[in-house]
Amino acid sequence: MWRDHLTEIIVFSALFLLVSAMGFVAARWRAPKDMAHLDEWGLGGRSFGGWITWFLVGGDLYTAYTFVAVPALMFGAGAAGFFAVPYTIVIYPLVFLVLCRLWSVSHRHGFVTPADFVRRRFDSPVLALLIAITGIVATMPYIALQLVGIEAVLKTMGVTGDSALARHLPIIIAFAILAAYTYQSGLRAPALIAFVKDSLIYVVILVAVIYLPYKLGGWGSIFDAADAKFAASPNPNDGILLNANNQLQYVTLAFGSALALFLYPHSITGVLASRNRDVIKRNMSALPAYSLLLGLIALLGFMAIAAGVKPLPGAKEGTVDSNTVVPVLFDQQFPDWFAGVAYAAIGIGALVPAAIMSIAAANLFTRNIYKEYLKRDASPAQEANVSKITSLVVKVGAVACIVFLDPQFSIDLQLIGGVIILQTLPAVALGLYTRWFHRGALIAGWVAGMGLGMWMLYQIPNPASKRAHFGGSAFPLSDFGFDTKKTIYVGIVAVLVNLVVAALVTLALRAAKVADGVDGTTPDDYFADEGDPRVTPGPDRDADSAREPVA
Repeated sequence: MWRDHLTEIIVFSALFLLVSAMGFVAARWRAPKDMAHLDEWGLGGRSFGGWITWFLVGGDLYTAYTFVAVPALMFGAGAAGFFAVPYTIVIYPLVFLVLCRLWSVSHRHGFVTPADFVRRRFDSPVLALLIAITGIVATMPYIALQLVGIEAVLKTMGVTGDSALARHLPIIIAFAILAAYTYQSGLRAPALIAFVKDSLIYVVILVAVIYLPYKLGGWGSIFDAADAKFAASPNPNDGILLNANNQLQYVTLAFGSALALFLYPHSITGVLASRNRDVIKRNMSALPAYSLLLGLIALLGFMAIAAGVKPLPGAKEGTVDSNTVVPVLFDQQFPDWFAGVAYAAIGIGALVPAAIMSIAAANLFTRNIYKEYLKRDASPAQEANVSKITSLVVKVGAVACIVFLDPQFSIDLQLIGGVIILQTLPAVALGLYTRWFHRGALIAGWVAGMGLGMWMLYQIPNPASKRAHFGGSAFPLSDFGFDTKKTIYVGIVAVLVNLVVAALVTLALRAAKVADGVDGTTPDDYFADEGDPRVTPGPDRDADSAREPVA
């Protein structure tokens, strides 16, 4: 009952209202003369310095879902859940220079989305449309997943109801408030709130990794309890160490997830809001601090085992909601007031990425669908207005996913989203370094990779939810004819096929002398920095457009 958690609810509500007020105040923080421009509403004026960018990007990548799902996976499967730690370490050296090039060419040309870059680089509206649609489709379930984190906290505090509407009413109210201040303040709102969100998470985790091991008998007892639990598991892949059957899945999932992370539109939005190249370089060097935090968060799963935590019942009879593992652990082990602080960290941790994701999806629709196909002469004010409205629609869609779909299906959709967004790697990431691929070949590669990826995902069942298809991203190699029990991450296979097809079709189209459009960028565009002259934005500008200083 919620009355048993009154102190937690009061602390949670107070902190939630505080950050909501900050969201509305953010419209006046670093306020421009005119918010009616995507550069201002959608990218914060492209003016964020090192600290703001660090909190913004960190708050964007390390979400409420991370807070509950990674420990839940450790609780249920053991070492396999630790894949999130190496992939968030590997990614930063990989993207250190890539993101600097993307920022520079975007600064020079006024790009707001990765599809803007693809449109200019490859002179292909169709390819840009595919990149935009891929980004929107991959982002939508990610937004819905932030609600899973809030729902787990509310369920633990006893804030539930008999009907679907009553059960989800607090989430609907929370996202209505989020929608209101995001509509008003744009990217400045999550940027300001990220300071509070990340500070709370750091405090909660540092207290947890000191206080909980002391209370549970030390790290040795925690790992012994986890080892005993997995030794009794009927699944041979569960354990505190990997085995021969799940190592390939672990490696490919970690590497594939790393490649996908900064292809997501919301990750790129945080990068493009930076003031200059040095800000990005410093952040790529400092963001691994969040990976240290993530490693500590993951160990909460083992602490929950040692504490004897029992997840709360799931929506379907006879099931459990594994996402409640961490909230129940906090409820059992922390004083009520600090449990309320911890719940607020998770709840607020959902608002920051959800706001950035909805803005990123809205920017993609506005720049690469609305302006490209519906109103080519749209003014900056019209673009900003359409993006604001679209961000509201995106949030409504995310809430609808949670209300009407099984939360487990939303989780599986997010895994599918990683496979989907990986198919933009040849055009976006490799396109920053080479124009060798033919634009038609990139489209063919996208179709091949996406088609194979969807087929593989369709073949994967989810026994826990009794669903025969789209039940995860671990594909058994035996389905390819190999005599093995090993599995592999679907995204890696799909993107490799994408690249091979793109390369082969490029050679064929070059041999046939098929026109390849005009590259609208120049080599020096990829090294532009703050204060350098910019090209007047517009997808129809010729490659030889004159550089003009932009105020």
